[in-house]
Amino acid sequence: MMNGGGMGGGFFGTSFLFIILIVAIVGIIIWMMRGKNPGQSTHSTQQNHFHSLGLLKERLAKGEITEEEYERLKRKIDE
Repeated sequence: MMNGGGMGGGFFGTSFLFIILIVAIVGIIIWMMRGKNPGQSTHSTQQNHFHSLGLLKERLAKGEITEEEYERLKRKIDE
């Protein structure tokens, strides 16, 4: 007697919930993909820069490179 008037609300209620679910899944995927690259690349670039400078200082301290070579390589890293 109720003709589709259960908990789901019939065809239109079920379709609406399905559409909301799909939109939520797509939104989560986009949010996850967008959030990964920018923060990591900036952090990785800074880490590489400091690591490279540390290696240069170490080589200078060991006498493997001269002060002139150190300054030249440091300028190149800073570019």
